[in-house]
Amino acid sequence: MPHKEKISLDQVDRKILHFLQRDASITIKELAEKVHLSPTPCWKRIQRMEENGVIRSRVVLLDPDKVEAGITVFLAIKTDKHNADWSQKFSEVMSSFPEIVEIYRMSGEVDYLVRIVVPDIPAYDALYKNIIGKIALTDMTSMFAMEQMKYTTALPVLEQE
Repeated sequence: MPHKEKISLDQVDRKILHFLQRDASITIKELAEKVHLSPTPCWKRIQRMEENGVIRSRVVLLDPDKVEAGITVFLAIKTDKHNADWSQKFSEVMSSFPEIVEIYRMSGEVDYLVRIVVPDIPAYDALYKNIIGKIALTDMTSMFAMEQMKYTTALPVLEQE
C-alpha cells in the first residue's frame, strides 16, 4: 500500500501532473522534454507522486456511447436514516452496481447524489427497481442529462497566471 504522507508539489511536479492527466500513455522521454527535465529525474518525480498517493492510478477513458453507457442519470436521494450502520449498508449496496459510477454524500436538502450510466431508459428502470429492493430510501429523484457540455477527469493543478 502506498505511503500517503503529504508532499509539496513544485511547479515542475504540477506540469508533470498536467500532462499525465491528459495522456497517461506519454513516454517518459516526451514528458521530460515538455517539463524541461531529463528522463531519470522526471521518472523519479512520477514514482514519488505514485508512492505518496498523489497519482492514484493510470486509466483508459472510454466513449460511453460505444460501450452502451450513453445515458447519464443523476439520482438525488433523501433518507431519514443517518446512522453509521445504515450509511455503511447504503455504501455497500450502491457500490455493488457497476452502473453507479459516482456517489457523493451531500450537505443541504439532498443526502446523496449519485451518477449512473446506462444504455437506455429500461436499463435505468431495472436498476432503480433493484436499488429500492435492496435498501429503504425516503425519496429518490432521477434527473436525465440531456447534453454533456463539459467533461474532464483532469484536476486543475497548474497555478493560474
